[in-house]
Amino acid sequence: MLLQILTVIAVAYGAVVLLLWLTQDRLVYFPHIGGAVNTTPARVKLSFENVRIATADGETLAAWWVPAEPLRGVILLLHGNAGSIADRTDYLPHFNAMGHAVLLVDYRGYGGSTGKPSEVGTYADAQAAWHWLVVQRGFRPADIVLVGESLGGAVAAELAARVQPRALVLISAFTSATDLGGEIYPWLPVRLISRYRYDTLRHLRKFRGPVLVAHSRDDEIVPFAHGERLYAAATGAKTLLEMRGGHNDGFLFGRPEWTAKVEAFLARSGSAIR
Repeated sequence: MLLQILTVIAVAYGAVVLLLWLTQDRLVYFPHIGGAVNTTPARVKLSFENVRIATADGETLAAWWVPAEPLRGVILLLHGNAGSIADRTDYLPHFNAMGHAVLLVDYRGYGGSTGKPSEVGTYADAQAAWHWLVVQRGFRPADIVLVGESLGGAVAAELAARVQPRALVLISAFTSATDLGGEIYPWLPVRLISRYRYDTLRHLRKFRGPVLVAHSRDDEIVPFAHGERLYAAATGAKTLLEMRGGHNDGFLFGRPEWTAKVEAFLARSGSAIR
């Protein structure tokens, strides 16, 4: 009898593991949260340009180029795993006031971009956005700050390790997808079955420039300990900004302090536009 019970439990557990392995992309990417792209930077009274960026593997990315005057720097903003660029317009007035133009891009499968999201795909999309800034707009790596939010922090860190931008800002980022998955599902062999790594920590160690890590102790999705470990791993000049509020609204709760610390960080990292 006991053997039969154990067999049923083992089969059920195996079925759950198999189901999660087959459907894990639905647990990683949520492009449809928030619905259609129905707002623009005009909502925050900023001029912008609709941009279409071609990737090396044939996808087309929807993006916004939001200029700033006088121009002190450029930010490539890589958002998290849910929603689209339309959900990130609240960042724009703050960066604009700091004299930083922003390229805000949707990954493949998000917003108005073509294709289907994947880990390799998000890295390729970030590279395509970087290429657009450097080749088509003529900015130097020393002009560009990478800002990554949540999953976008992993994408930004991977790109930073390869291109060595002026600085890197990580907002509510995790150390790796497998670390976070193991904490959320401690009863599952996450490291064994996960097709996604998003190893922010490993890539961060390869970046030599200034790093700002912004994280909330109240983050209900990515625990604050992830931010602490990322901060400890940064090898260059670094700043830790403790926010208040949850994973998706920490920036909104701490706007004045967030703005002041980010502006000071950008000033210390050097204004390279010339």
